[in-house]
Amino acid sequence: MAQRYDVEVPADVGVIGTALAEQLPDLTTAMTTALEEQIPELPQDRMTGALLARSVESNLRAASALYRGELELGALAAPAEAREYARRLAQRGVSVTALVRAYRLGQHLHLTWSVEELVRENPDPKRALAAVRALLRLNFVYIDTISEQVIAEYQAERERWLSHRSTVRAETLERILAGEAVDGSAAEAALGTRLHQQHLGAVLWTASGHDTPGYLPHLESAAGRLGHALGAVGSPVFWAKDRASAWVWFPLGRKTTADAVAAAAALDQRTTPRVHAALGAPARGLAGFRYTHEDALQAFRLATSGSGEPPPLVSYTDPGVRAAALLAADLPRTRRLVTTSLGGLAARTESAARLRETLLALLQERGSLGAAADRLHVHKNTVKYRVARAVAQRGRPLEDDRLDLELALVAAHWLGDAVLPEG
Repeated sequence: MAQRYDVEVPADVGVIGTALAEQLPDLTTAMTTALEEQIPELPQDRMTGALLARSVESNLRAASALYRGELELGALAAPAEAREYARRLAQRGVSVTALVRAYRLGQHLHLTWSVEELVRENPDPKRALAAVRALLRLNFVYIDTISEQVIAEYQAERERWLSHRSTVRAETLERILAGEAVDGSAAEAALGTRLHQQHLGAVLWTASGHDTPGYLPHLESAAGRLGHALGAVGSPVFWAKDRASAWVWFPLGRKTTADAVAAAAALDQRTTPRVHAALGAPARGLAGFRYTHEDALQAFRLATSGSGEPPPLVSYTDPGVRAAALLAADLPRTRRLVTTSLGGLAARTESAARLRETLLALLQERGSLGAAADRLHVHKNTVKYRVARAVAQRGRPLEDDRLDLELALVAAHWLGDAVLPEG
């Protein structure tokens, strides 16, 4: 609560109040224009600009009444128009700093004009100085009281608006993901994105688990970096699912592809906590908004199905990921496929896992020993040696049921112990 002051108002200050009332339209226009020009954060649309002008006018009118002795200090209250403008800024997400700057700049402009008026009306320097001092004290009390009230109004409205928008956004997302019919315009307003464009769904999470508080800012920061790396054309739709995971949609405009390599580079694994991402495939429209999210969820489940550290980024656009997602839908049949296709390579040992990874890299690189070596960061001869051992442990040549072999290797890579035989 601002401190209240007793200020003796000389009669000369009343002259300023009268002049202010007489010149109110011109002063309102000049001050509104200056605020819009010097504070670019303030919205420039017609409706909000008109509301700013009404806020300025109401404050000048109240100051005029105060200077003329028609308004007591104890009765000072922010005008309704000023409160409404503060609420509008809160709803638009404009920083409270811009609101504070508006009052400081407005005070400067008003005092500059007022002092010039006082000096012109009072040729006696001592009398003019006394009037200026009283005006400064009175104006300070006014700005101190009113700015405190409008900032409190802004903060209360911001909390209400965020809570409301969060609720509306969550309800809208739940309906879209459930496949229910939604009004497109209302949904776009709630989500802050155009739905008739390509979106890329993602799941972001921290490897430390879902019970650690304070990690949402890290996820939001990671979403921003990913959006930049992916070439998003606007802010992502961010939906926190708990304290350490979130569902995200990146607007891509007309782009139908996403650079997973660039996205992976945007995730700095040296930070704490480490943020991981599972991406869907870009899709268009309302149905695509749901499909890309479902793809991202599939990729997320695969990335977190094993017992080891998940990769920094996994994308559903990876053919191996899509295949593994399908294989995960019927685990009993997939276990049989793994057992029959891999033979001794299906063992739950580090040695068998290394041979499986080498063989999978070779198959995915279309039999190129050099390309497989580059992918695995080993020497070409190492790949050749491991492949020979893998063939021996499998008990069959690579060409024998090659498609089943590659599917089994994919399943073992992504699903791990869930599809490997025990013992």
